Amino acid sequence: MREWFYSHYLEFLHDFNQSFIEDDRWLYIVKGLGITITVAVGALILGVIFGVIVAVIRSAHDQRKHKKTKDLGYYLLGILDFICKVYLTVIRGTPMMVQLLIMYFVIFASSTNTTMVAILAFGINSGAYVAEIIRGGIMSIDAGQMEAGRSLGLNYIKTMRYIIIPQAIKNILPALGNEMITLLKDTSLVTVIGLKDMVKGALIIQGRTYQAFLPLVSVAIIYLILVIILSKLLTLLERRLRESDRR
Repeated sequence: MREWFYSHYLEFLHDFNQSFIEDDRWLYIVKGLGITITVAVGALILGVIFGVIVAVIRSAHDQRKHKKTKDLGYYLLGILDFICKVYLTVIRGTPMMVQLLIMYFVIFASSTNTTMVAILAFGINSGAYVAEIIRGGIMSIDAGQMEAGRSLGLNYIKTMRYIIIPQAIKNILPALGNEMITLLKDTSLVTVIGLKDMVKGALIIQGRTYQAFLPLVSVAIIYLILVIILSKLLTLLERRLRESDRR
């Protein structure tokens, strides 16, 4: 039994050395991690911006459509709401990989900045889901909060910014956290457009050593660690928000 373990231990050391140590192949994973984090953070920022804009437009339209007066602003808001609905339908109704391929090979076929194309593709995709999450949070806030803000002399944008959205964020933080985790894991799809993320790094190592187990398992472990860290940070943020409410 001891000899069996010893032989497998030596085999593991050989495979580890061949996969990561020789020719500094571990750098493929490290550099890929930087690309993964860059795409995830950039897409998250872009997705939140798109999500807030779409959520505010749709919420404003839902509130104004019950009014009897129909001015120019009402019809303009209706057009914007229609565009937002088309955006949500198309993005949520098509696969992320197809959107990424269209963005890279069709819309930005002449671009050489693959990282920015990936950030834009993932940001647009994430924005559709974030928009519905934020809109749900806005709808969960009592309508009297909006009326109170307007009675204080705040316009619609300032009322949303200072009163409604801060309260909505507290309600949607768990769902928003899940979207962030999903976005982080989905960035592994950038391999299909040739971006050298962690998965691409693992595939390069596999192509050099003909060993897939250690490179791919190491990438899976890194993703797992990143998700655990992100989950812990979200838990701490939720706790801080709850404590601030009690005060």
